Amino acid sequence: MCLTIYTDNHILHAMTEIEFYKQLADETRLRCLMLIFAENELCVCELTHALGLSQPKISRHLANLRQAGVLKDRREGQWIYYHLQKNLPAWVQQVIAKTAEGLHDSAPYAQDLDNLKSMAGRPGDACATLTTE
Repeated sequence: MCLTIYTDNHILHAMTEIEFYKQLADETRLRCLMLIFAENELCVCELTHALGLSQPKISRHLANLRQAGVLKDRREGQWIYYHLQKNLPAWVQQVIAKTAEGLHDSAPYAQDLDNLKSMAGRPGDACATLTTE
């Protein structure tokens, strides 16, 4: 059985359930995914700050999640933002939501969120300031 993700009536990606769970089995990808789920959208620099990992490592894992059809990216100026693919099947969304709920207060996930919240000069904050004025 394949997990098929559609965008604008076109197949974006077809992956098996095993491939989906393999994406979650890597700690860096899971930590990124949990933060993106919690914040709705994050840029690479926010993830590198929160996880304390290098930009190439974070980018490589985000590319895996994007190529698997779990994440989608968008460019705004110098930043690339990642968010969950909008057309994920309901059961995938439920798995991600329940995983986030279960890991919310656990290490290293709670610390990642604290690190992110304490980041000065977050790009999203700057963008939010510009759009509200």
